[in-house]
Amino acid sequence: MTANGATPKSSDDYESGLVHRRRVLGDAWVDKSLANRNDFNAEFQELITRHAWNDIWGRPALGDKTRRYMVLSMMLGIHAYEEFAMHVRAALDGPPESRLTPEEIKEVIMMAAIYCGVPVANHAFGIAAGILREKGLLPALSSPPANTK
Repeated sequence: MTANGATPKSSDDYESGLVHRRRVLGDAWVDKSLANRNDFNAEFQELITRHAWNDIWGRPALGDKTRRYMVLSMMLGIHAYEEFAMHVRAALDGPPESRLTPEEIKEVIMMAAIYCGVPVANHAFGIAAGILREKGLLPALSSPPANTK
């Protein structure tokens, strides 16, 4: 502890968090986030890497797949749709042992319909379907029928 009672920042915690963050979100996303660091947000990036990615994602009891379910659910619960989309992509692209299937993601959204509300689930289905289409896991939308008037 420092003189003011704070725990000193650990570069080991940051580096360990970075390993977890890359494993869960992928190198491309993490590299993009780190490239967007600046004087204003750098401390925040360090904070989430040390605490969210090391202190929480680094805990052994639940495993990445369970944490993925939890994060998707919580992002819907707080209407954090951008983060939901990021974690849907990460869940579909992650390491095989923690990857989620479209069916598993659908089940998270179905449960959210009951616990978070139908409008939340409706929005989440739109987001997830768009991502599944991007990845070729869901057929593209067909064109609407031509107006016959």
